Amino acid sequence: MSHSADSDDLYALPGMNRVAPRHGFPQHELFSEVAYEIVHDELLLDGVSRMNLATFCTTWVDDKARRLMAESLDKNIVDKDEYPQTAELERRCVRMIADLWHAPDPAATRGTSTTGSSEAAMLGGLAAKFRWRQRGGTGTPNFVCGSVQVCWEKFARYFDVEIRQIPLRGDRLTMHPDDVAAYCDERTIMVVPTFGQTFTGLFEDVAGISKALDQVQAERGLDIPIHVDAASGGFLAPFTAPELVWDFRLPRVKSINASGHKTGLAPLGVGWAIWREATDLPDELVFEVDYLGGSIGTFNLNFSRPGGQAITQYYEFIRLGRTGYTRVQSSIYRAAEHLAAGLRELGAFELIHDGDPHRGITAVAWQLTGDPGFNLYDLSDRLRSRGWLIAAYPLPADRSDETIMRAVFRHGYTVDMADLLLADIDRCMKQLARHPFSTSLTRQEAGGFTHSATAAVPNRTEDKD
Repeated sequence: MSHSADSDDLYALPGMNRVAPRHGFPQHELFSEVAYEIVHDELLLDGVSRMNLATFCTTWVDDKARRLMAESLDKNIVDKDEYPQTAELERRCVRMIADLWHAPDPAATRGTSTTGSSEAAMLGGLAAKFRWRQRGGTGTPNFVCGSVQVCWEKFARYFDVEIRQIPLRGDRLTMHPDDVAAYCDERTIMVVPTFGQTFTGLFEDVAGISKALDQVQAERGLDIPIHVDAASGGFLAPFTAPELVWDFRLPRVKSINASGHKTGLAPLGVGWAIWREATDLPDELVFEVDYLGGSIGTFNLNFSRPGGQAITQYYEFIRLGRTGYTRVQSSIYRAAEHLAAGLRELGAFELIHDGDPHRGITAVAWQLTGDPGFNLYDLSDRLRSRGWLIAAYPLPADRSDETIMRAVFRHGYTVDMADLLLADIDRCMKQLARHPFSTSLTRQEAGGFTHSATAAVPNRTEDKD
């Protein structure tokens, strides 16, 4: 008996009356409609991405951006000869971002798109290591940072660089300028401030750290550069807090990385690495690729990758411009501030970051006050029943006994959605008060969300890109 995908009911077709292949490569083929429906239906078990307030990544794009992504599905961005205009749009983005971050000569500086901010961060670190070697550095190099996302731990391990993390102390939640000098020596290749810390969303004081390093140079003769990890803040502060000096206006800042697919509003899969001047990216890291009878330099850890994300990033830049980005990013901050105000009114929380654009990214972070009979892992778990995915996790070493929650706001998140979340937080707190868990959840039971660098703690988040 033959079967036709056009005449039979989809769910009566062969392949629907058995479980999907999962333990080995399948022997037989399926109708495309059946294969699609199997995958589609399994994905119904995923959470709704726009209600995932743990992620930093773009979860909403407009229809024209989706069209550009579909039209560029087959374009390999590394193939500069076959897709010269894709390469040109990437170069335009580099110049635009260099201009946005106040590079001395945006048209002449070096930069590249990447698969995300993690790759861009590693390129910035590698350039710093090569510059240090060129200056005669020997032995095992190191870099200094605060509590950072796991990509910097990867950089240290993969590229044989010592990571020197400044622990939190007192009431401090970020790396402070007056802590930096004690961690620097003649083998320090860079200091890495995080402009939008993943734990709390707060900006670290790049200008203050630069001044501290000026003092180190004056007293000890060590000229230590800065690489700014602006994964999220790099596409926020230029529009919503332009008076903050954190970028190439500081001569000590030699490179910056950012995620286009976070606050840059591009779809998932694009980051950016930009150097202050062309000489800040050593030639040893640049590979020449044939390009329309000439050659073009490429400097990435990846090779083949899709071009649609960089193309769509250019679309967003020209669609919105400075005026549009300011309007869009300001509206996201308003939604964050609305949530923060509502949390204050509930009276059970102490705010760590209230969505102030001069203090941090479009996020809100808070702690419980007192002992309401439940913890933040309990609250996070109860909110999941309403569809909200919100991170609860311990602070870094030296303050790891403190638990916080953090909600990240992105393009497409509105004041009305923040109001719905507030209503659900209030509802869940009342439910927990009436029906407390017999034993409060641990972070592992609640999903294991933590940024901790301790190897004994499982399930670390790597939501950098």
